[in-house]
Amino acid sequence: MRAETQTTVDAIRKSLRLLGQRMDWETAPHRLEEMNAMIEDGDLWSDPARAQKLMRDRQMLLDAVTTYRKIETDLSDNVDLIELGEAEGDDEIVSEAEGSLRALSELAAAKEVEALLNGEADGNDTFLEINAGAGGTESCDWASMLARMYTRWAEKKGYTVELQSETAGDEAGIRSAAYKISGPNAYGWLKSESGVHRLVRISPYDSAARRHTSFSSVWVYPVVDDNIEIDIPSNDIRIDTYRSSGAGGQHVNTTDSAVRITHLPTGIVVTSSMKSQHQNREAAMNALRSRLYQQELDRRNAAVNAQHEAKGDAGWGNQIRSYVLQPYQMVKDLRTGVETSDTQGVLDGDLDAFMAATLALDVAGKTRAEATAED
Repeated sequence: MRAETQTTVDAIRKSLRLLGQRMDWETAPHRLEEMNAMIEDGDLWSDPARAQKLMRDRQMLLDAVTTYRKIETDLSDNVDLIELGEAEGDDEIVSEAEGSLRALSELAAAKEVEALLNGEADGNDTFLEINAGAGGTESCDWASMLARMYTRWAEKKGYTVELQSETAGDEAGIRSAAYKISGPNAYGWLKSESGVHRLVRISPYDSAARRHTSFSSVWVYPVVDDNIEIDIPSNDIRIDTYRSSGAGGQHVNTTDSAVRITHLPTGIVVTSSMKSQHQNREAAMNALRSRLYQQELDRRNAAVNAQHEAKGDAGWGNQIRSYVLQPYQMVKDLRTGVETSDTQGVLDGDLDAFMAATLALDVAGKTRAEATAED
């Protein structure tokens, strides 16, 4: 077997080992059998919340077991084919099997990353907020570019994107926008994007064509489902209605249907302005519950997620990623060091490499924190 092919085989085996460790492969088939037996219990749906959680957990475990077995089988089959082809001098069989192994390596690496999405709310839908920061019109335009970037990313994942509220910039772009993004592991993927994003480019709004630096913030919160209880006393909130000032067109409101909810103990403010007043109120309450839940998650993981405890202003010193379009092309994540010169690809939604690196970094940080706590 060629050295390059052996390296690919070793990488697949490494991914299999990590996948097995994260799902506890030794007990996974037995746990799946137990879940299947519980699903057949006629009394299961007397508790809908418990039944739904069991069905979701069972499907996740089934997918993990099926994926593990498929990668394991395909690896063995293709290694056997290469050995057979080499023994018989059949270069065509060898070449075809090597191509299959390269594709399998990419699949195994992707599944290895997905296995990192094992947090309490990682499987949930998510809210994503974008706010223009320091930089005036430039930052408003940058905020709209970020909105497009995340929308493109979500569409590539097959996720549903629903605009919750939007405030237009005075001259261009948006001052703020909030979205609900729905799909498997939406929060787990996007949680790594919380922070300040910095853009450096030649300003299209500067007649002197000078280079400008702009900042916008992105904050991500899991959609709280029925399995997570968040109690919000009515005297802890203030609800205001107002007329939306969105981008216009079909989103113009002719009545005071937009809703703003302020959580008095924390000062958290959420808005919804794209639907009827009743729907906006419900959407804003859901967003508030998610914000409060995220706050609790941050408290639990303060040692690992310190950036959520002190978000800071959208300006110098707080950025997690830089997007440089002039004088050279580069996007660099300041937490992981991952970078690329394909700036257009990133702005078109190619974000998985950045997300995967941050997920791996978070897992490593949690492992170190747990080891320190044990000591």
